[in-house]
Amino acid sequence: MQAARAVGFGVRVASRNYPAIARNALIQRSALSSRGAVRTVTLKPVSPSAASDVLNSQRIKRPSSPHFTIYQPQITWLGSIANRATGGALSGLLYAFSIAYLAGPVVGIPVDSAHIVELVHSLPEWAKVSFKTLLAAPFAYHAWNGVRHLAWDSVKLMTVKQVTRSGYAVLAATAFSTVYLVMM
Repeated sequence: MQAARAVGFGVRVASRNYPAIARNALIQRSALSSRGAVRTVTLKPVSPSAASDVLNSQRIKRPSSPHFTIYQPQITWLGSIANRATGGALSGLLYAFSIAYLAGPVVGIPVDSAHIVELVHSLPEWAKVSFKTLLAAPFAYHAWNGVRHLAWDSVKLMTVKQVTRSGYAVLAATAFSTVYLVMM
């Protein structure tokens, strides 16, 4: 009855002495007729592939989530995205190098340690620094963010303020660690 009053039918229905089932039917009829349109729906059987096609065409017309366009970027979700990206990039690089190292002798490309040291030694200084920076920055970020996640796993740094501060601390530690690793 509370829902009927919220919609506006409570007074009219309560003034009559209808049983509960008739009252609900009366409310439904009144609600449908007050909107001005009564729709009839006919159901017809369709094949699973046709149903899937209809569903996919409806999904295409739906708007995507506006979270990137309406929310201000925050260190928490930017850090989460960066942690996943650096982890994926470092893992992909490790797999690519491992496969090249194992498949190199079979294919005829020398990827042994002596050739890698010779290649790095022959590079100009700017290329060495660039390559070391490209490796050190994601490694340092992912490592420091891993420490941050370990702190969260032990239920530390859990308030919003502490999470934000730890995010900036990870960025600072990443910058110092990257410079240190590049200068080694």
